[in-house]
Amino acid sequence: MLSKDTLLKRTNNGLEVFRHYISGQWRVGRNFLNPLYGDSRASCNIYYDRRSQSYRMKDFGNDTYSGDYFDIVGKIKGLDCNSPKDFVEILKTINSDLSLGIDENDEIFVALATPPADKPQKQPETPPVPTPKKAKPYSTVQQSFSAKETEFWRQYGILPETLKAYKVFSLREFQSENSEGKPFTLRSTDNEPMFGYQSKKCIKIYRPLSEIRFLYSGTMPDNYCFGLEMLPAKGDTLFITGGEKDVLSLVSHGFHAICFNSETSNIPPTIVKKLSYCFKHIILLYDMDKTGLESSAKHTKQLSDLGVKRLVLPLAGTKQEKDISDFFRIGKTKHDFTQLFIEFLNDLYSETMAILKPCEIDFNNPPVRSEMLISINDVPLGTQGNLLGITGGEGTGKSNYVGALIAGTVRNADFSIDTLGTTILPNSANRAVLLYDTEQSEIQLYKNIASILKRSKSDKMPDYFKAYCLTSMSRKERMQAIVQSMDKFYYQFGGIQMVVIDGIADLVRCANDEAESIGMIDELYRLAGIYKTCIVCVLHFIPNGMKLRGHLGSELQRKAAAILSIEKDELPQISVVKALKVRDGSPLDVPLVQFSWNRELGMHTYTGEKPKEEKEKRKEVELAGVAKAVFAKQRFFTYTGLCEQIQRVLDVKERTAKSYIKFMREKEIILCDPAGSSCFVIGNI
Repeated sequence: MLSKDTLLKRTNNGLEVFRHYISGQWRVGRNFLNPLYGDSRASCNIYYDRRSQSYRMKDFGNDTYSGDYFDIVGKIKGLDCNSPKDFVEILKTINSDLSLGIDENDEIFVALATPPADKPQKQPETPPVPTPKKAKPYSTVQQSFSAKETEFWRQYGILPETLKAYKVFSLREFQSENSEGKPFTLRSTDNEPMFGYQSKKCIKIYRPLSEIRFLYSGTMPDNYCFGLEMLPAKGDTLFITGGEKDVLSLVSHGFHAICFNSETSNIPPTIVKKLSYCFKHIILLYDMDKTGLESSAKHTKQLSDLGVKRLVLPLAGTKQEKDISDFFRIGKTKHDFTQLFIEFLNDLYSETMAILKPCEIDFNNPPVRSEMLISINDVPLGTQGNLLGITGGEGTGKSNYVGALIAGTVRNADFSIDTLGTTILPNSANRAVLLYDTEQSEIQLYKNIASILKRSKSDKMPDYFKAYCLTSMSRKERMQAIVQSMDKFYYQFGGIQMVVIDGIADLVRCANDEAESIGMIDELYRLAGIYKTCIVCVLHFIPNGMKLRGHLGSELQRKAAAILSIEKDELPQISVVKALKVRDGSPLDVPLVQFSWNRELGMHTYTGEKPKEEKEKRKEVELAGVAKAVFAKQRFFTYTGLCEQIQRVLDVKERTAKSYIKFMREKEIILCDPAGSSCFVIGNI
């Protein structure tokens, strides 16, 4: 019959009820944080009340959470312990949640913890008195594993070295006391072997072929966890199983595993949280019977915030085929279990993998090669799906150079035009060419367009050439306008040949805001890929040597296929196009293109390349600056270390960095260490 007294007897005077409903690693008689609300001070205590001969809870920080376990369960479930109807519901809830198995079909005897009609005044609580656990004395006689016992473990794939490492012994004899203090002795036989799982202060007896399979002696810890001390500091996956044999079977097959006292035992969230820092996955791997499935579902829900998942084994759930050790016993292998786990991950990451599938590279079906839209001496600078950065100080000729790129794209096919030493792919399909200006006035932009059309030898502005002055818009509106108009013109003109954004710094609030800069460049790079076009990003910064300044400049330099700097020559009337970065090759090998104002033609014209000597001089000056920056941090560098530093500073590939080191050695920018080691030091600069 379900009653208050029956529950007290079946739950160790209410202690097991508290252990079930009050999560955390608390101990009787010690203060802890109450997990039922946002407690910030450890002032909650569970203690044994000798007067009522039951466990009670006292919360000095919030007295509404004080009382016996009927009060606390009622509080958790939203039930009134003083109501006979609710009290019956509390009894049923405890019986169900703790799987006590007390028959509820008979009449339920209701005994209220405190009669509602005549409720006495609160008496001062007796001080919490810790009740130490009574340690059951025991003794064992160990023996070597017999051939039959070894075979018992081997059928699950459990090896002798695993048994030894996890302190699993074969026992000839076991002596201890029962719950009434009467001594007893158990002896193993061929038909009833006996094994011991030895812990520091207790032993768990396992008799797999006996009616009573498990016994405990010694002092059982509050949170018994088998295999915890054997875990590595870091790992990929940790399985929480239902029993020790399952742990041993998994470990013998190369997996990490632990178990608590049983599948119905409370899993301390504190332990799981610590383990979540060490393992990528924490998976519940319980038995496939009714108890195992219900327990794993309950624990998965309770620990969902810690990322705990459960894996369901493809087993019948019968006594002979229900757990992971049975999985290996019936002939399944480590590969089979790994495949099962991969299927679990496929289900877990199904949406991500579906989205990722189109991004996968199929080596047998190479992607369509991107068209080279902009190049100098056959060195690709602007290609489909990429960004091209153009930078420089004010008055260096950036807008004129950009105008030449646009003119080459919209030019009349019947004429050859001057594109300032740069090769531009003709726009034979009349795809959209878009110019967004964020800095210049509407009048100045109109003049620039007139110069573009004059250079392209076009009588009128083509329909597919669209130019916009965005100075009157807010920065947020500018980016939105660019994104939406690109989408519209992509479909209207069957594609986009080129996009020019003259002043990308005006699309963000601050060019030194790292998060905003990364987000904007990522979005432009994504748009270039979606519309298979080249987006020319004009950045009105003065570069520092071979690097761009600011977070916006750094991010553009990382993502762009090429970076060109427009600078004034020693002769102020001449502008020089200098490559700071080229993804396919070395920027120092790209010729220095020159252009200047031609009064007769009324526009800038190409004046040739700088001589080879100038190119070599430029290379020497630039690399000397790089050497100064690198060796300012450290006096000596090995060849490998110096190569890595140059790759990082200049964002170039390893072979390019090695060619730079060779050049610097030839010019004595760097020297071998005079001490005779393999290190380099700064040279004659």
